[in-house]
Amino acid sequence: MRERNQPKRPGSGAREKLLDASFVLIREKGYSATSVDELCAKAGVTKGAFFHHFQSKEALAVAAANRWSEVSRALFQTAPYREHRDPLDRVLAYLDFRKALLKGEIAEFSCLVGTMVQEVYGTHAEIREACEASLSGHAAMVEADIAAAMKLYGVLEKWSAQSLALHAQAVLQGAFILAKATGRSAVAAGSIDHLRRYIELLFKVDTGRKRRLTGPQALRGYIARSSSTPLASASCALREEKGSSSCPSTEDEGRATESGTPRTYLARLGRTATLTPLPDGGDIDTISPKSEEK
Repeated sequence: MRERNQPKRPGSGAREKLLDASFVLIREKGYSATSVDELCAKAGVTKGAFFHHFQSKEALAVAAANRWSEVSRALFQTAPYREHRDPLDRVLAYLDFRKALLKGEIAEFSCLVGTMVQEVYGTHAEIREACEASLSGHAAMVEADIAAAMKLYGVLEKWSAQSLALHAQAVLQGAFILAKATGRSAVAAGSIDHLRRYIELLFKVDTGRKRRLTGPQALRGYIARSSSTPLASASCALREEKGSSSCPSTEDEGRATESGTPRTYLARLGRTATLTPLPDGGDIDTISPKSEEK
């Protein structure tokens, strides 16, 4: 069922409240277990207001997936890691940023579209399509940086930038599942660390591990917003930009900028790099360049 094409009524806000409520409840309980009555109660609106904006719960879910795409796009396009000029720096710092988002309850950092599509992929085609568009759209953003890094570092392999970007999303979604199964965010953080090391090995680079962004560094520019989560802050900013609602005003500390050369912690070794056998307790990131032929 498609969302009704209704003009927005100035000052109403019911539609936005219902979408915000769906972000919370569906990630906490799942799509099937979330009722229209619960959505209305969480949003503080009447059932009549719900059906004024949406024909059904399925229509709201489709709209929520589309809204999730907008909010997450705003969050990641303005994240601190985007300031790196080296595309491989951006890819690795993207993973640092994803790890830094693993804060609070599991429902607060897990993915709305990933949660929904696991339930409804075989029963609600329109929701599945909206979730797929959201996941693929996010992967395409990462793919662009991977493709640029492959060109810069002269990587010519059978795998593609698209396949690696989709693999990264598969790892992230799987990490959320493991966090839900174990009740611990640490297992998700460990999966992201492994993914980061894997990409480092693919590009055969010395990463200078001490320069890796920590949680507070990766989230710089977002944690300044009151008690809001980064996703909530992005949603708030997007609504302000569209003029559809207002958000609590907080002092904008701005995004921190990185100074220095484009490659802040990467040394290009290209095809002259080979893996060195690891000693006991050695670091998997250890590499050794071949002697250059004269």
